[in-house]
Amino acid sequence: MMRTQPQNQQDYYSKIFYELSALVLNIMRSPPPSIDFSDQAPSIHHRRRREGPSFQQITPAGFASLLLGVSLALMLCGSVTFFLGFILMPWVLGLVIFLYFVGVVSSISMIGRSILCHNSAPPSPRKDIPSWKLL
Repeated sequence: MMRTQPQNQQDYYSKIFYELSALVLNIMRSPPPSIDFSDQAPSIHHRRRREGPSFQQITPAGFASLLLGVSLALMLCGSVTFFLGFILMPWVLGLVIFLYFVGVVSSISMIGRSILCHNSAPPSPRKDIPSWKLL
């Protein structure tokens, strides 16, 4: 059976997917930064930048490198998350079992106390109320 998610949660995931897609497309569209290591005058660099960016298409090797980097980042994040969960899970299970044990012992103690101490409690002193006060 498939659960339906609330509309605002679906919108949240749609926005995240849209932003990620836009980021990847912008990376693919933008040319690599041109870094000039020559000893030319800085005025030449300004003239080159004013001419406008020359958009280059991404090569298949560049696209493969991009996808490889994205998949590597996802694997690394997933591995770190798995490692943290693997380390913390025994602590969480231990805490849950401890609290369950404390709850069971507490309830057994309350049941035992109510059974054993019910008849041994001294009766509370009663005051006889005159019949004329009851009316």
